[in-house]
Amino acid sequence: MQWALLSVTNKQGVDQLARHLIAQGLAILATGGTASYLEGKSIPVTRVETLTGFETLLAGRVKTLHPVLYAGILSQETDADVRDRTAVGAPEIAVVAVDLYAFEEALAAQAPLSELVEAIDIGGVALVRAAAKNFERVLVLTRPEQYAAVLEQPLASWTVDERRAWAVDALRYVAYYDAMIADALGEQSQAGEFGPYWVIAGRRFDTLRYGENPHQTAGWYRWPVNDGFGRAHLLNGKALSYNNVLDAEAAWRLVRDLPPNSVVAVKHQIPCGVGVAATPAESYALCYAADPVSIYGGIVAVHGRVDEALARSLRNTFLEVVIGLEFTPEAMAVLGQKKNLRLLAMPLTGQRPFDLRMVAGGFVVQRTDRLERTLDQFRQVAGPVEPLGPALRRDTEIAWKTVSHVRSNAIVVVKDGASAGIGGGETNRIDAARHALERAGSRARGAVMASDGYFPFGDVVAEAAQYGIAVIVEPGGSRRDGESIEAAEKAGIQLWFTAERHFTH
Repeated sequence: MQWALLSVTNKQGVDQLARHLIAQGLAILATGGTASYLEGKSIPVTRVETLTGFETLLAGRVKTLHPVLYAGILSQETDADVRDRTAVGAPEIAVVAVDLYAFEEALAAQAPLSELVEAIDIGGVALVRAAAKNFERVLVLTRPEQYAAVLEQPLASWTVDERRAWAVDALRYVAYYDAMIADALGEQSQAGEFGPYWVIAGRRFDTLRYGENPHQTAGWYRWPVNDGFGRAHLLNGKALSYNNVLDAEAAWRLVRDLPPNSVVAVKHQIPCGVGVAATPAESYALCYAADPVSIYGGIVAVHGRVDEALARSLRNTFLEVVIGLEFTPEAMAVLGQKKNLRLLAMPLTGQRPFDLRMVAGGFVVQRTDRLERTLDQFRQVAGPVEPLGPALRRDTEIAWKTVSHVRSNAIVVVKDGASAGIGGGETNRIDAARHALERAGSRARGAVMASDGYFPFGDVVAEAAQYGIAVIVEPGGSRRDGESIEAAEKAGIQLWFTAERHFTH
């Protein structure tokens, strides 16, 4: 006789699975909670302790770690294995349905470390791995959503390739579980040091229609901690697309760095407008005016509440997504009429700690870039020696924060609380500067210009001088800084070194 071992925390559908397996001649073996549940459904079941001959130990932490169970799962149909299995009284286990302790739920609930440790499954992981290892003979299931497929056909009809697919799914589930635990117990990078192993795993959050282009398949996976987009609420419109997710991330990262009530617009992960004013509606007016062409089809992020006044302005432009801390009922009434406009309520949760990029044969990881130095720590190296007035201080801070979110080489021009010109993604800095300055035009006079990297020549400062730029902030550190300092001194431009660069490739 063949047996099925059932040990699940989530009991959904396990009774239907048990009846289906019994109908095919299998007997049911189950652990305590699962056995009690099945008995309550009048399903015949043998408890694991009846087979192994001992009760659970250590308050239930040891109950399935027994040779009889593993001999029943791992044995193959060889004479030697059959003899060994028979000698210890192990049943032939053909199905293993096991899910793991609810560590993810405990983590999301911010349980203390002592509770998290108790939520680490040991025996369940071992059972799943054993069943997956012997996939040619054993069918392994790890979640209720899989049961429907099993109910549709006889157990004997599953091919080896299909069983292997179930095994791969189970092993990925275990890998996700282990990665989640490792990350919860300690950061992967300590004091900037990256250890010999790096793990990353996620649970599918959504199946996306396609990737950047229609011929590319795509999925959205979420890390288990209920943070970031895991706590966002889509209030209106279609599901987010692959590009929407990346653009929304770029917009939200920037607007979080700016003062409350700020508004930014992003297109293709590049800021195209920034506005900082007393209210979101005023900020959006500045943001829109910065580049009314590029904002079309873009994403707007609001560091604050989207109210009716802002909503009435937003509805006049075709946008893919609007992100805000919350949306008032009046704003929803206005924007909800645009059926395809995605409205995303996004709380101020933690930002991602690491950046990861795939390369052929692996990936590279770095800590996410953060602005560490403030304006008071910058050093003036050229131009009139006088304090920056309130307006220039504000514009300098906006320019420096914004440029750190623009693709390198990056140049940002800011005037009167709004971006006037943004140039980025160029292969040389002078082209990026010309792009930003030409877009700013007359608004560049008296404005602030920021660069994410140092100037290797004096040409950018000379170009800025022709447009009347008043203040320049850049990291400094070039062997030819003297050329830029001399050009700024000659033009009467205040040049400030930040001693901190913010390349974004």
